[in-house]
Amino acid sequence: MNSFFIEFRDPLFGIIVFFVLVFVVAFFSYWWARFRTKEDHRHLDKFLRGFRTLPSKGELKVLISKGELPEKSWLLLAHSYFKNGDYEKCIEIYSELLSVGSKKNYRETLFLLGRTYFRAGFLERAKEIFLKILQNNPRTPQALAYLLLAYEYMREYSLALEVLEPLDELKKDIKKDSVYLRILALLNDAKISTDDKLKNLVEIYKEERILSRMVFEYLFSKDANLAWQNLDVSKCEMISDVLWRLDKKDLNLDIITQNGYLRELYTARGDVDLAKSSSVFELDVLINLNKKTNATLSFEYICDNCKVLAPFAFNRCSSCHAIDTSRIEINLTKDYHRNFSEENNSFQ
Repeated sequence: MNSFFIEFRDPLFGIIVFFVLVFVVAFFSYWWARFRTKEDHRHLDKFLRGFRTLPSKGELKVLISKGELPEKSWLLLAHSYFKNGDYEKCIEIYSELLSVGSKKNYRETLFLLGRTYFRAGFLERAKEIFLKILQNNPRTPQALAYLLLAYEYMREYSLALEVLEPLDELKKDIKKDSVYLRILALLNDAKISTDDKLKNLVEIYKEERILSRMVFEYLFSKDANLAWQNLDVSKCEMISDVLWRLDKKDLNLDIITQNGYLRELYTARGDVDLAKSSSVFELDVLINLNKKTNATLSFEYICDNCKVLAPFAFNRCSSCHAIDTSRIEINLTKDYHRNFSEENNSFQ
């Protein structure tokens, strides 16, 4: 008995008991944590599945009519679907809110539904909704703006121009929209000959001095001489991509020689040797390389209004719908066209 108590008091025995207790606690803590994590994941998956699968129309109608969630919560949910590009779910929520929801936010919800139809590409439905809003509330600038866009995308330019009148009465700046739509109507009118289009386009540009890219992209594609004659050399940097892609036979060396930026641009391309350097880094690199490497320029386009970057040129931003806000970003890239030409020549 005494020997037992002696062993009990032995420090080694206490250490063993301590580590056993630590092991037991750690063991149960580990498995309890795993169990809780598994349960949390199960509940989270169940919660997320509720958002992935929207209730059917009947279920949605019941949920909205019960009023368990306030209408603003449904609007926020629809807005989140809109932001994620899930327009189908967004449209279902707005439609049910309009049919069974309160009339307090009816006009706002109707506008949001029209905007969603517009973004989803259902232009005819969007147009009908905006017209419905304007029947009762003709001085609604947001609906007028989207109706104008719907008409523009549907190529109903005369109707789009008519929408500018009430916007003008609401003291909205419509100058760019007016010029832009006039040019679109002109260029897409099959009854007008190309010569008349060129003549009218030059007249519009001389009068307004905006939308240089839109104007000169068309002029250079149809009549390079006329384009050079009317080119405002102060706008050359704004249309660098158009000028860069011109055929060598369409260049006007007299104008190029007289303008510093054009000398740098076409020296970088290798058509002339009129510049030794450039303040534009990409042009300076190409000038100094002097065709010793397989490089060329590529272009990206930034909207100065919303800062969206696009790989293709635009006259109206597809994101914020601003007009004539495109700014060119020049980049160096590999000249794949030159590679292709060299490969073809190697087989001859």
